Parts: sequence; structure tokens; C-alpha cells
Amino acid sequence: MAVLSSVVLSQIERHAPFGGVVPEIAARAHVETIEAIVAGALAQARVGAVDLDGVAATAGPGLVGGVMVGLSFGKAMALALGKPLIAVNHLEGHAVSARLAGDAAYPFLLLLVSGGHCQLLEVAGIGACRRLGSTIDDAAGEAFDKIGGALGLAYPAGPALERLADGGDADRFPLPRALLGRAGCDFSFSGLKTAAARIAAGLTGPADRRDLAAAAQAAIARQLAERTGRAMELYADRHDRDDLRLVVAGGVAANGAVRAALQDLARMRGFAFAAPPLAYCTDNGAMIALAGAERLAAGLTDTLDAVARPRWPLDEDAALRAPTHLAGRKGAKA
Repeated sequence: MAVLSSVVLSQIERHAPFGGVVPEIAARAHVETIEAIVAGALAQARVGAVDLDGVAATAGPGLVGGVMVGLSFGKAMALALGKPLIAVNHLEGHAVSARLAGDAAYPFLLLLVSGGHCQLLEVAGIGACRRLGSTIDDAAGEAFDKIGGALGLAYPAGPALERLADGGDADRFPLPRALLGRAGCDFSFSGLKTAAARIAAGLTGPADRRDLAAAAQAAIARQLAERTGRAMELYADRHDRDDLRLVVAGGVAANGAVRAALQDLARMRGFAFAAPPLAYCTDNGAMIALAGAERLAAGLTDTLDAVARPRWPLDEDAALRAPTHLAGRKGAKA
């Protein structure tokens, strides 16, 4: 498997004035740029559209406006070229992204950790994921961004917080440790986010900000490692020693402190460790192409009436049996 091209167009500058992603702006930007991006990717790969074996497009989960644009474009290409369509779950793209480096054989234990998602999954193969744990409120990447925002860092604040934390005293500010008495592998970052924001409001100097950034980063890395350790125990009970692999994917996998904590954990538990190259940690087309290629090889294609899905769990049985967010008037993430 080789990546012939990977073209990414960031929208950060468009959304930065608003402190976060604006769905309407995102959807319009997709419409304006998708044709040129696809043409650029084909040119960089030195292949024509007719040379493709199939067309993979993200069908969710995510902001549905942008998802609809990409999926509609993919459907049009598939129809015009007479090629099969593969509607890919965005999270499955992250799940296979470490395989872009060729060192993550199935099965493996996956920690998927990004701005919108934080979950632990047992991955037996393409289309075969079993949820072991998930966040009950905020994702780790969201905590990074919100705490960074409270420290006055510009959007996206997560990478800026990592830079600010360099050299800080991670033990200076005590921060809460969530769910310590709760069984299972679920995460919670809302309490940590609130506590750090309250401390940030009373800080005055750069040294204080640096120490709080270091403390928050260490607290997030610690919780990720603690809950992943529990999942490792469950996973190890069901797999041979040769199958003990931990894969960490998603935007937060690019954070050095998080990656180091999980590498140390894997070494102590006897797990091989794999993560995508930094270029493939955040959203990219290469991981969707790989998920599409693996699905196509397995005969898993879709019809042109595939729908865009704002929510699409990798383990739909677990989502129905034990939803992490219940519907309600105040349930924005229900």
C-alpha cells in the first residue's frame, strides 16, 4: 500500500475569527474547493480518473453540510466513471490510518482521540469494531481547545497549548481526576476543562499560564493512559500475545506528551505500539482512501442512495444497547 498523493486544504483561517468551526462557512468552502482538490490529488498521483478502481467518500459522522458536499461529489464521480462507490465512516478512516505506515496488522486495540471523538475500540478488521469505552461528555481534543482558549490561545488552541506547556511545571496546579471510582473504560473531560478554565481566569503572568498548560496536558494524558490501561486488560484476556497491539489515532495522537504516555504504557503492558505519521493524524483524504480500498477489496460497496450521516458509531450495536448520550432537551450530543 502506497500513498500516491495527499492533498489537504485547511479552513483554519476562515474559522479562526469565530473561535471554532462555523458549519455554514465549512460547507460553502467545501463547495468552492472540492473540484480543484480532487483534480490536484489526481495530478499529484499521476493517474487519471478512469484509472481508479472505485471512489471512496466520507459519509459521516460530522457536520452534515460538508459531509453532503463530499459524498455528493463522490457519487457524481462514481456515476460518471461507472465505478463502485464506497461510503466511508470518517472514524473508520482514523481507525485504519496507522496502517498507512504499514505497521498495524489486524487485530488491534484502538484509542481514537480527536477534537470530536474519544473512544476505545477492539478492531478485528475493516467493518469489525467493538466499543470498549467512550467519552460520556467532552472529547480530549475539545478539552485541549477549550482550555487553550481560556488561556488566551488562538483557535485551534490544542497545538498552541502543547507549545505553551513546554518547560512548565505540571505539578503546580492540582486538577481533578475523573471517574476514578467508576468501572469500565469510559472517559470524562468536562470537569477537568471547567476546573482549568476557572484557574486560568485568575492567572496574571506567562509562567502561570505555562504551568497550567503543562498541568492540563499532563492530566489529559494521564486519564487517556489510565482508561487505556483498563481496556488493555480486557483486550489481553481475549487475544494471543502476538496480537497485543495498541494503535493511537486522531488529531490528539499528534500531541507529544499524550503519545509518550501511551508508548510508555504499551511498553509496560507488553503491547506493540503504532500511530499514524503526524501528517495523517488529523483529517486527511489518504485515510479515507485506505478505508475505501480495504472495503472494496472485501466487496463492501454502496449504492448511490447512500446518505450523509451526522452521527455514525463504529459499533452500532453498542450504541443502541448502551448509548453514551441520551436524548433530551439539553442533550446537544444526544
